[in-house]
Amino acid sequence: MEDFFKTLGDENRLRILNLLMNYELCVCEIEVILGLNQSNVSRHLGKLKSNGLISGYKDAQWIHYKIDEDFRRNNKLLVDYLIDSFKSHEIYGEDLRKCKLYVESPYTCQTITNELELVLNHINQ
Repeated sequence: MEDFFKTLGDENRLRILNLLMNYELCVCEIEVILGLNQSNVSRHLGKLKSNGLISGYKDAQWIHYKIDEDFRRNNKLLVDYLIDSFKSHEIYGEDLRKCKLYVESPYTCQTITNELELVLNHINQ
């Protein structure tokens, strides 16, 4: 249990969790939206996954992550608390705004790979 709460004690992991409670994303998308590097995002995702908060599946060369449905269902009070807490902090709202811009755009992981600056300009408008 201690490791579980340590996992929730990191701002970047909370930012990732906030996104994944709302959207299914791959590593490169999280990198772009949060402005973190690949190794940092992967390390945080590994910690979240090892503690059962998120799950993922492979699609070609990308792994897509989302909130783990068993975690969501079995920890409803905690999930509701986190969602309410995320709403009251500006950084999480800004992350979701950028994520929504990205998700509603025609861009894909392939676009991020080939035209990163185009995607960054779009979500940072």
